[in-house]
Amino acid sequence: MQNAPTAPRPTKRDGIAVTAASRPLVHVLADSSDKLAGVCSILQERFTVAGERLDAESKLSQVPSAIVIRAELRDVDNIAAIKKRAGKLAKAKKRVFLLEHASHVGVSQAYALGATLVLPGTINRARLLAGLSDPANPSSVSSGTTAQSDNAIETGATAIASMFNSVTLGQPLDVNGAKEAGRQIADRITRHGLTDWLMTVRRHHEGTYQHCLLVTGITIDFGLSLGVGKQDLERLYTAAMFHDIGKAQIPLAILDKPDRLDAAERALIKTHPAAGYEFLKDQDGISPEILDAVRHHHEYLDGSGYPDALCAESIGDIVRILTISDIFAALIEHRHYKPTMPRAEAYDVLCGMDGKLEKALVHSFKQVALTR
Repeated sequence: MQNAPTAPRPTKRDGIAVTAASRPLVHVLADSSDKLAGVCSILQERFTVAGERLDAESKLSQVPSAIVIRAELRDVDNIAAIKKRAGKLAKAKKRVFLLEHASHVGVSQAYALGATLVLPGTINRARLLAGLSDPANPSSVSSGTTAQSDNAIETGATAIASMFNSVTLGQPLDVNGAKEAGRQIADRITRHGLTDWLMTVRRHHEGTYQHCLLVTGITIDFGLSLGVGKQDLERLYTAAMFHDIGKAQIPLAILDKPDRLDAAERALIKTHPAAGYEFLKDQDGISPEILDAVRHHHEYLDGSGYPDALCAESIGDIVRILTISDIFAALIEHRHYKPTMPRAEAYDVLCGMDGKLEKALVHSFKQVALTR
């Protein structure tokens, strides 16, 4: 079986079952007939669906609005088959990869193959349909800027995936690639603002990768609002890109756990700043300011942070800016198991952290949080 059943009464086009309807077309690729049928059955209620197995010759001539791929990315033949379709994949605005095994290597491989959204673990119908749907208020994102925004996000996600992969495999880090991704994000936000960036990131990404992209965008906009120079802005977005790199040593099952972490899991999470620092300190092209930011972005002015319990005079400006951006991003990010906190409410949380964050910077952050 090479073609999965779609909606009732399909017509035949290029040997693939396609419904004769005006609904958006989603092309499904899978490495087995069972996987193909399972994904198609979820999607056919809402979309026109065309399905192919990866080991079949590609026959779809129409450009779909989205492509969904469910395949084992530890299989080199599957990777080769996906790469063979790279030209057609690139034409689809959304490319969703469904991974059965939640690992940093698998997620990194999916982004390297062109994913715009990666959903690891057991297929969740609601999450898949949400990932393929348009934002709740599409009129707020102009069609003229969406492609540019998506390009910057893809570049950023690929850079973050590459960073995590480097840590996991013990390979040298592509520092210049990460800085170039940060530069593209900065250019995108400079031209079109923060709100579109936040909306698009939350639409296309989940979990740790979403968080890193949100922190980078928020840190950039915070720096722009403060009027920092070009070199300082580069330090800020490089620090933001790298700040959670130590999480590559923590299983995704813990990082993205929907329930409350137990004491051992919380202790493991708290190792990520020092772990990131230890990995980066031996890499070429990482400045002392960036190393400081990676190690200390969870420190507070009152000494209650980690890993070194620093106090006010020991915490640098880049760290203070990054910490505010990091907390705000964590509050407003979208998770499938909890509602997104409104930006105004998240800013109130920052204001309530008296003694932990620099009051003047929190005040300056208000326009980023609420109006920019």
